[in-house]
Amino acid sequence: MARVKGGVTSAKTRRTVLKRAKGYRFGRSKKERNAYEALVHAGKYAFAHRRDKKNDFRKLWTVRINAALDGVSEKISYSKLIDSLHKKNIAVNRKMLSELAAQYPETFARVVKKVIA
Repeated sequence: MARVKGGVTSAKTRRTVLKRAKGYRFGRSKKERNAYEALVHAGKYAFAHRRDKKNDFRKLWTVRINAALDGVSEKISYSKLIDSLHKKNIAVNRKMLSELAAQYPETFARVVKKVIA
C-alpha cells in the first residue's frame, strides 16, 4: 500500500485556522499554534456569553422598570408590581414592561394604576 502524505490537508487546516484568526493581535493572527488556541478560547467565551446575554437583558429590564416606577406618582416597588401582575393575571412580561417604561411612559403609568387598583 502506498504511503499517503498529509501536506495538503495540513495546509488546508492551517489556512482555515489563520483565516478565522484574522484581525487578532500579535502572534495570534500569524502563528498557527497561537491562532488555534485563541480560536478555542474565543469559541468558549462566545458559547458562555450567549447564555450570559439573557441574564444581562433581564437585569436591564428590571432596572428600567424600577427607574420608571420611581417616576410614577404611586410609590410601589418592583417586586410588588410583578407580584400584583401575576395575581391579577395580567400577562405582560418584563421585556414588554421595560419597553413601555422607556418609550411610552403614559401607558406604563396606566398599567401600574390598573395593577394597584
